[in-house]
Amino acid sequence: MTSVDPAIVDTCSRLFSDLCPPSVVNEAEAGNWPDELWQVIEETGLTLAWVPEEHAGAGASLADGFAIARAAAEYAVPLPLAETLLAGWLLTQGGLSSPKGPMAIAPLSHRPSFRLNDTGEISGTASRIPFASSAIHLAAVTGDDAGGNEHAALLQIGNCDVRRGKSLAGEPQDRIEVQGVVPSSVAPIEPGGLKRMIQMGAVMRSQQIAGALSRILQQCIQYAQDREQFGRPIGRFQAIQHNIAMLAAETAAAGSAADAAVKAVDRYGLDDPRTKIAVASGKIRSGEAAGSGAAIAHQVHGAMGYTHEYSLHQSTRRLWAWRDDFGSESLWAGQLGRQIAAAGNAELWPALADF
Repeated sequence: MTSVDPAIVDTCSRLFSDLCPPSVVNEAEAGNWPDELWQVIEETGLTLAWVPEEHAGAGASLADGFAIARAAAEYAVPLPLAETLLAGWLLTQGGLSSPKGPMAIAPLSHRPSFRLNDTGEISGTASRIPFASSAIHLAAVTGDDAGGNEHAALLQIGNCDVRRGKSLAGEPQDRIEVQGVVPSSVAPIEPGGLKRMIQMGAVMRSQQIAGALSRILQQCIQYAQDREQFGRPIGRFQAIQHNIAMLAAETAAAGSAADAAVKAVDRYGLDDPRTKIAVASGKIRSGEAAGSGAAIAHQVHGAMGYTHEYSLHQSTRRLWAWRDDFGSESLWAGQLGRQIAAAGNAELWPALADF
């Protein structure tokens, strides 16, 4: 990845390894909020990594923030860390300060969900919002009654009607209804703000998928070494070796595509056509790898992989959930096709060769 601070990755790995064992993930799914884990993450400044120092954030690079989320995904951290990072980034686009505490972000689709009226009140509905019922604040992109203008807004979750749901990973995935709520803060952002936020979310999920795939690859290799059948480790059987090799290839492809998207965002910004191609490609390829990689991992583990006590499901279920957030592969494939067609054949090879 581009310009990642090794100290941040090392800090995340040690922190999550010590404080987020599989038992904590299972307890969180049962409804027990891992307060100690959140407090330590917040105290280290990871939650506001993308918030400038003048707004009491860490002022970390884009690559560092994505690396934090990727590391958290490797350990299936059951907290809205990625969402809080994105929320801090969005609020910064409007020059707004970010509060402490977990934040959710909305919407997750290319269509605006909230509207700011002339009296400064926000109304609207957003569905499938991760961790809304666990968050204290909501950062959202809103339109306005004048049309064409976009704003970044910070709302208190307590002022919203939250209808609880769960994702495939067993994490909160809720519906938010807002009716005439005055935001804690609101500010205009540049036109196209919602599209840029969705791009950032797509890159975030691509990085998280890459992290989770890395973990299940490690688990498969270890399991194939430890599990014996017919008097020898199953890793010596050609079929298992083939499956693990395929999983390694999917993991490498997802990681490479996700890193290319980060590189493009960092180098060219979110509005550049090259970035749009890289973001779409990363989301498509990581989503495909999520589906095939999870299937391979469960094949390698056999019946063991389907038990709740064994931690494989903590990664594979998140893979299934993340692949649809901020747009599925089919949605991004359509966008990618339109981008390439609009650019013309003369621009295709330079864009591809750039990465």
